[in-house]
Amino acid sequence: MEEITNVMEFEEIARQKLPKMVYDYYASGAEDQWTLKENRNAFSRILFRPRILVDVSNIDLTTTVMGFKISMPIMIAPTAMLKMAHPDGEYATARAASAAGTIMTLSSLATSSIEEVASTGPGIRFFQLYVYKDRNVAAQLVRRAERAGFKAIVLTVDTPRLGRREADIKNRFVCEPLPRRIQSLLSICVQLLNCILLYCRFALPPIDPTLSWKDVKWLQTITLLPILVKGVLTAEDAKLAVQNGVAGIIVSNHGARQLDYVPATITALEEVVKAAEGRVPVFLDGGVRRGTDVFKALAMGASGVFIGRPVVFSLAADGEAGVRKVLQMLRDELELTMALSGCTSIEEITRNHIITDWDPPRSLPSSRL
Repeated sequence: MEEITNVMEFEEIARQKLPKMVYDYYASGAEDQWTLKENRNAFSRILFRPRILVDVSNIDLTTTVMGFKISMPIMIAPTAMLKMAHPDGEYATARAASAAGTIMTLSSLATSSIEEVASTGPGIRFFQLYVYKDRNVAAQLVRRAERAGFKAIVLTVDTPRLGRREADIKNRFVCEPLPRRIQSLLSICVQLLNCILLYCRFALPPIDPTLSWKDVKWLQTITLLPILVKGVLTAEDAKLAVQNGVAGIIVSNHGARQLDYVPATITALEEVVKAAEGRVPVFLDGGVRRGTDVFKALAMGASGVFIGRPVVFSLAADGEAGVRKVLQMLRDELELTMALSGCTSIEEITRNHIITDWDPPRSLPSSRL
């Protein structure tokens, strides 16, 4: 593999390695895919206001999330069926997150069990939950996550129905011949099995469309783990989340895979942060591909970011080593951005370090003659 210089380059390698159906599942968004593109484009409309002549010889990237100290404010988002990307799937991802000293969130639509991921070794892990029509299924998943040492529940709240993902509709009944690059018979078996799993996901949508705030209250009665809600985009819902006692909010548009023409997550972030009023931490999920993106999210009030597709594509490209490299690249880029902006710790990153195209014009201080 030639030298990879940035996170985006993993996507092309993944596209070449994966069956078209699998790559499209990971890469595509809903309908016109406007929000998919906007999740990235919106970051480019935020510029820096760097401070100079600051001693940046020592930079501390550590932070605390839900009471747990991690090495950097970059965590792994829940992504379904990672063994479609690589035979080691969730195992490799869990090990890479642990090695990087950060948090992995395991999807409830994973291709490895809660217990299998826990068996990979120590690490801080969250469990993402879809609530099924049979509440006993959700309750059992939560209890298993608790027993396995997971530290929080991430409740996905933006999926009462599955978004219209046209690439998946086109590919629905076609699992195209596997590329010659996949040499191992085991890899072929895994890919075929997971194409079947992918079909089952769309044939049998498991999510309960009646999910409401009362179910957040119900979830609080069956677990002592902190509950974060993932999929908040508005101030109104952020206030309701706080009122209903959630422990954290993840600003997310589901990777632009649900409702098209919603704002980019970085665009929605500040509204949600202001509505939360510091009562709970707010995180960003969606569109992060650079350390500069992480810095911008932190400057706008996020307590950290979650990354999804960069993990999937790097996993497909090079397994655990690929995921480790993505995490290290984002860490190095964030550290460089902090140094060039005059920040020596995460706490020093403020709104004054950025300017957006929706900010009012700044008034210059008057000078004396």
